[in-house]
Amino acid sequence: MTGSALSVGVHPDSSTAPAPRCEPTLGVVLPDHANPVGDTGRMATPETTDATATTSPEPPTRPRRRRWPWVLGVPVALVATTALAVAVNPWPGTLAVRFVFDRGAEKVTTALEKHAPGGVDSLTDQQYRGGDSDAFLDVYHPDRVAGTADALPTVIWTHGGAWVSGDKSNYATYYELIASQGFTVISLGYSLGPGHTYPTAVNQLNDAHAYVVANAERLHVDPNRIVLAGDSAGAQLSSQLATLVTNPDYARDLGITPSLRPEQLRGVVLNCGIYDVNRMVGGSGIVGWGADESIWAYTGTKDFAGSTAVQQMSTLHHVSDRFPPAYIAGGNGDPLTDKQSKPLAEKLGGLGVDVTTVFYPADHEPALPHEYQFDLDNEDGTRALERTVEFLKAHTAPQL
Repeated sequence: MTGSALSVGVHPDSSTAPAPRCEPTLGVVLPDHANPVGDTGRMATPETTDATATTSPEPPTRPRRRRWPWVLGVPVALVATTALAVAVNPWPGTLAVRFVFDRGAEKVTTALEKHAPGGVDSLTDQQYRGGDSDAFLDVYHPDRVAGTADALPTVIWTHGGAWVSGDKSNYATYYELIASQGFTVISLGYSLGPGHTYPTAVNQLNDAHAYVVANAERLHVDPNRIVLAGDSAGAQLSSQLATLVTNPDYARDLGITPSLRPEQLRGVVLNCGIYDVNRMVGGSGIVGWGADESIWAYTGTKDFAGSTAVQQMSTLHHVSDRFPPAYIAGGNGDPLTDKQSKPLAEKLGGLGVDVTTVFYPADHEPALPHEYQFDLDNEDGTRALERTVEFLKAHTAPQL
């Protein structure tokens, strides 16, 4: 970033000596020098004095320095330094995005609390990966199964937050509401960018699935009736894990052995997710800037076009006809719906996958924003939860 030079015009009265020159630059005060050239452009000569005069010549006065250009230079220099830091380091932009997303999630989580159903037990902060301080999960199930060996169909939820924010405890009441309908719900924590970059989270979540299966009895999990779910970036991650499970070529490309078998995976619930990352980058305005910052932080590169991570994250191009039944939803006020959710639904439908969609006409009022499904004070949010539970029950019912 370059700063515009400051220009100061000095207009001395014609009856006085020329004012000292002052040519400030950003953050620097140049020394003043007397101008040896008179008003006429000729070299000035000393005035003649009376040899008998008793008065002494006045001592020369020190030119007055102008201090304010230096003061102005400080904020300009700080702006330039900040701009440089933002251009070469994802942390400044990430912290701004994280602040916005975390505040929004906190507000929604608090608003949900009044809808808590009761009759649900929780088991929190279970470490699913030894030595990993980010690898914890929370479990919710009906309290009626406590002390029994009952195994319930299980929803494994991955939270959103643009891959750089969020927490497994966000929207806890929402998970309790699903659990109250006869499910075990498990909310997964994972490492965020830019502190940890792709594919750290994918490996963590795959290990979480292994932990859930290994501890199925203790957690009241039926390991043969599992649904992967998520919102926003969490929907992207859940779609990626489902693709990993059901597409052997994709698993080989990632170099990851899936922890679940295709027959264990009964479905996926994908709310307002991202499935073609290339369509997210290079956007305009604050939303476009935030998307670019988040993807840079998560992938570790600004070369999106040449990024292996971006290519692998774009599950739209890797799903197969073995993909599990899918519930895909998005609000009409969310730009991701037309660019991400609808194309994935169309792709899966074309492959013969069982797809349930919840979309709204463009003129639906009120316009439903990103993550509207967590707003249970809104009739459409409540209906989305009902549709989600209907999908879960239909696809996890015991097979005869």
